[in-house]
Amino acid sequence: MDPVQPAKRYKRRISTMIPLLLLLTLTLAGSLIHSKSVDAKPSEVAKPETFGFQAEVSRLMDIIIHSLYSNRDVFLRELISNAADALDKIRFLSITNPSILGTQKDLYIKIRFDKENKYVEVIDTGIGMSREELITNLGSVAKSGTSAFLDKIKASSDTKDAPTDYSNLIGQFGVGFYSAFLVADMVTVTSKSNDDPKQWVWQSTADSSFTIMEDKSPEKLVRGTKVHLHMKEDAMSYVSEETLTNLVKKYSQFINFPIYLEVPVEREEKKDEAVDLDEEESKEKTTVDESAPSTDASVKLIKLNEQRPIWTRDPNELTKEEYVEFYQMASKTSDEPLAYSHFKAEGEVGFKSILYIPSKKAEDFANSQHAFSNVRLFLRRVLVKDEFKEGLLPGYLSFLIGVVDSDDLPINVSREMLQQSRIFDMIKRKLIRKALELIRTLMVEDQELRDKRKEEIAQGKTGDEITVDLEKNPSRYMKFWNLYNKNIKFGVVEDEGNRQRLAKLLRYRSNKCNLTDSSDLISLDQYMDRIKENQEYIYYHAGETLNQVRSSGFLEKLVELDYEVLYMVDPLDEHVLQYMGDYEGMKFMAVSKDNFKFAEKDQKAEKKKIKPAKVAYQPLKDFISEKLKDRVSKVKLSARLTRSPSVISAVEYGYSPHMELMTRAQMFEGNNEMRKMMMPKQKVMEINPFHPIMVKILDLVLENPESEEALKLVELVYDAALVSSGYFVEDSRAVSDRMNTFLAEFTKVDLSQQASVDDIRERLEKLNESDKGDVHETDEKEEL
Repeated sequence: MDPVQPAKRYKRRISTMIPLLLLLTLTLAGSLIHSKSVDAKPSEVAKPETFGFQAEVSRLMDIIIHSLYSNRDVFLRELISNAADALDKIRFLSITNPSILGTQKDLYIKIRFDKENKYVEVIDTGIGMSREELITNLGSVAKSGTSAFLDKIKASSDTKDAPTDYSNLIGQFGVGFYSAFLVADMVTVTSKSNDDPKQWVWQSTADSSFTIMEDKSPEKLVRGTKVHLHMKEDAMSYVSEETLTNLVKKYSQFINFPIYLEVPVEREEKKDEAVDLDEEESKEKTTVDESAPSTDASVKLIKLNEQRPIWTRDPNELTKEEYVEFYQMASKTSDEPLAYSHFKAEGEVGFKSILYIPSKKAEDFANSQHAFSNVRLFLRRVLVKDEFKEGLLPGYLSFLIGVVDSDDLPINVSREMLQQSRIFDMIKRKLIRKALELIRTLMVEDQELRDKRKEEIAQGKTGDEITVDLEKNPSRYMKFWNLYNKNIKFGVVEDEGNRQRLAKLLRYRSNKCNLTDSSDLISLDQYMDRIKENQEYIYYHAGETLNQVRSSGFLEKLVELDYEVLYMVDPLDEHVLQYMGDYEGMKFMAVSKDNFKFAEKDQKAEKKKIKPAKVAYQPLKDFISEKLKDRVSKVKLSARLTRSPSVISAVEYGYSPHMELMTRAQMFEGNNEMRKMMMPKQKVMEINPFHPIMVKILDLVLENPESEEALKLVELVYDAALVSSGYFVEDSRAVSDRMNTFLAEFTKVDLSQQASVDDIRERLEKLNESDKGDVHETDEKEEL
């Protein structure tokens, strides 16, 4: 048989079919011309294949939509995150095979919306999905994950601690895509993969099934995926430029790939202003295509993620200006940070972070410092959470601003509720340590400046020759301390594991500081460096104000013997010391307690001085104990007074004067019985045996054990000691009456005799007669 014959017959058949083909082509063209839609005719659209979810999917989707996500805003974050993953995959493959990108070399994400047609679309030029991948990837929640998830729910519901919110049970089932159903009543996914010559459409309404069909529409993707959301009526607020922009900037602004928002162009805008691409790129892309940002004159593209994730870059490559710019973006202020730390943690858990210390307190700082952390958590540059209560940082470090980006952190499916994992705890511990290291850096810098100033003064420099003036130009640490000292004190109370590190950051005034210089404070280490020989305690005195503390009678002998006493005027200070107990093995001692002791040598010397007075003063001690038994629990001779006749001290485990005042102000308001129970009269009256007033009272008691004059003087001394020691005066009227009686006796007047109006007129006449000219001149000035 001639092999040419079949070919000839085939050629003849084709020639006879050409007219029929032309007729069919013209018919179809005519129908397309008259059609109002760009969609293919129904006869040309491939028949969709319907796939049924497992029976439990309705229950699962209900949990996803109503329980898993507490905030519907996250739908866009999840879709952009998925798009970024697809872009990452194709970029990774292109490293070893550049040809895989084909004609679609630009990698980006585009968002567009249409309020009239009620839709939002997220388009990427990523790796795309084939028919099988669409079924597997978007149907996996009803495949391997569903049964395991629901089994776990069933198992937990059989326990006593069954959760009311099942979101904490979902950890590895990968249903972030399904957050789209929070806002959409229908989701359509169009995708094109290099591995499949056809473009496919996946569609579902979150019911018991989804469909797959070949896409016959004229809009073709070169490669990538388009997620089309037909929005619910109550979610139409998301179909706006402002809302979509804000969501991207909040959650996805640090995605590695550009994210564009397609918005309509006003008629007066020019075409070259409508496209957010460089000129050469615009010239190349002349066709309307889903695979690239549109250059259609009716729309413009706005790039939403201009800010780069600087924490992913090498610190050596970054400038101070870049760090400041990022801080201003994160803090929403125009200020520069006080300090910052950029670091990378490696080892069992890896993450990158930047922490900033703000140079100013936030306006709501007083209300928020123990509420939420300002450090935002990212997972591969996608925001997971921007507010943590008891989260990444403890409350006392909540003033810090920054970011943490980890690839290792296991989070649950909603990306919102973090699992209580060991890795998360490790990140938290490392962050705290890095934060304290940053603060310590400022502290060391401050000490170096102080040492330099001392050195310059030691060299005989004065005035302008001294280059370091911390009062006019405070160090960064002093600025930090003035802003956040309460945070550090709270940290000492709350963070037992870092208590010693935090204690080194504390600063105090003392009797050896220059109190006119606000920058002259000392650390506990400095106190330890200059203690006296054989000193066993760190001495401190607490009070309302600096003047009250420095003039207290409790300090008289201590200052005379050259001891250093820390002044504590912050309400937190005594609480902090109670939690610390000691510092570097040396205990704290309140000088207002009756168990006070000097160093051993001085203690023996002072005790020796008052030893002869012990027997002599016994009658007076007994007299006071009897007459004031409802006010004092003990009377003793004091070895620490020089100018004061007496002080009122607290027993070793009782309230100090300052602590009692704070307790009265804060507790048991309106409950007098509780106050009486919690405020026992455990006060000790210490008397100075060498003070002339006490000697006079002793003489009166020796002459008459029931002397009324001695009692009046004792009560006046007690009143004065109570006030000077810083205690609350329970009966202020009685104190006032005793003082007035004393003044009346001293001035020899009768308090029962009130002056009359005639008495006042008589003195006025004397005044006029003695200086008429001065009075007349005063009247004229008053008139003027």
